[in-house]
Amino acid sequence: MLLRKMKVVLYALAIFGTLSACTSNAAAPGASGYAASPVAQAFIDEMVAQHGFDRAELVAVFSQAERREDILELMRKPAEKRLEWHAYRKIFLTRSRIDGGVAFWDNNVQLLEKAEKELGVDATVIVAIIGVETRYGGNTGRHRVIDALSTLAFDYPPRSKFFRGELEHYLILAREEDIDLLTATGSYAGAMGYGQFIPSSYRNFAIDFDADGKRDLWNSRADIIGSVANYMKAHGWTLGTTVATRATVTGDTYPAILKQGLEPHSRIGELRRAGIEPQTAIPDGSLAALIELQNASGPEYWLGLNNFYVITRYNHSPLYAMAVYQLGEEIRQAREQAQQIQD
Repeated sequence: MLLRKMKVVLYALAIFGTLSACTSNAAAPGASGYAASPVAQAFIDEMVAQHGFDRAELVAVFSQAERREDILELMRKPAEKRLEWHAYRKIFLTRSRIDGGVAFWDNNVQLLEKAEKELGVDATVIVAIIGVETRYGGNTGRHRVIDALSTLAFDYPPRSKFFRGELEHYLILAREEDIDLLTATGSYAGAMGYGQFIPSSYRNFAIDFDADGKRDLWNSRADIIGSVANYMKAHGWTLGTTVATRATVTGDTYPAILKQGLEPHSRIGELRRAGIEPQTAIPDGSLAALIELQNASGPEYWLGLNNFYVITRYNHSPLYAMAVYQLGEEIRQAREQAQQIQD
């Protein structure tokens, strides 16, 4: 069954709402919530025809799905677009988040070692991503996923096509992993679990790292850690290599290099000749991209290598990737210092 906890009354509502064969764009009699929306009805038609879903069950689900104005407002003003680096950094580079990362690492050290060995992804970045995303599971999101994805699929024209696809993935995911469609919660964009996977990423990159037959990104630490690592592996993470380094810039060539984007495109030797100097030793043959971050007192410059770019595949913002990188480094150093004191 698609739903584990649907009440009989909802099923009855769905039957009543589909007596007139909900195949046109006319609102179904008795339908409520998004089930009364013509665009949602068309979506239900597609899910029934293409994926074999039960129409009555879907109408029951969408009768309970609600349009959320607060979600639309949050989509219009994401932190990555409204904050400069100096303000964004303060959100994530905090003592509590660093200490929480040390504790999460210590409590899951064997799983993190397994992820490094089997998937080739550094524990530092796995812990940092989980820390940035949800404070190590402390805040996995308060919005019902069905509300978030329905609102964005049917009432957010700028990205309705994308979120319609995510809603499709979510329904299939719920069937595959026995997730309760009406109670699962996540972010305002429909991201779920400790690592905040959107439904398509959940289906494509989450793994059953504890081999219990289910991919559970809310409750299984093994699946959570393994899935974040698998995502990074799939996007080209290289174990143990430099992520980013500070740089200085001189001359008038660097603005054009900044415009070339986040994917590493120029060799370090070429960047040096253009007046861009890394502050740590990086082989001249390594590819990098120039990144500018705004502080209150002016810009700072970094060179992002392959692993920095891989972090931006998780979230395309350079602010996000730098927060993950710097948080990971702070956690690693704090953990090493604690171990030295114990020794």
